[in-house]
Amino acid sequence: MSRKCSDELPPEEGMEVDCTPEELSRCLFEERFVELGEVKDMRLEAEAVVSDVLFAVTDMHVSHSLSSGLDVAYINVETREGKRYCLELTEAGLRVVGHGFDQVHEELSTQYHETVYSLLDSLSPGYREAFGNALLQRLERLQQNGQ
Repeated sequence: MSRKCSDELPPEEGMEVDCTPEELSRCLFEERFVELGEVKDMRLEAEAVVSDVLFAVTDMHVSHSLSSGLDVAYINVETREGKRYCLELTEAGLRVVGHGFDQVHEELSTQYHETVYSLLDSLSPGYREAFGNALLQRLERLQQNGQ
């Protein structure tokens, strides 16, 4: 029996459409979440964000004081300039919610950023420099390996 990932063919065709490997894996992933009733855990997303950019900031960790869950997580970050922020991570993206670790100021109305790179780029020249240097080093290694 073949897996069906797209709409049924017209009845006169009378057959199912097989999936490409990419479609099959997407379908299996989506089915698993639907069957198990799972939702994206923002705390796990926050851990991934931290591990992705920790090299370019002074300190960054998921808050242990503020409650995180399926729909929201809080990340503390200290930029290379010594400025501390508390970031909120939701499905909408990331935004600054406090100007210190574990601080949430509801009156702050900062914009959401789709990526941590965009947010840190707007906050920290030191992040931009560290990220740019890391990118340059990676490109140089690729060039050396390619010759």
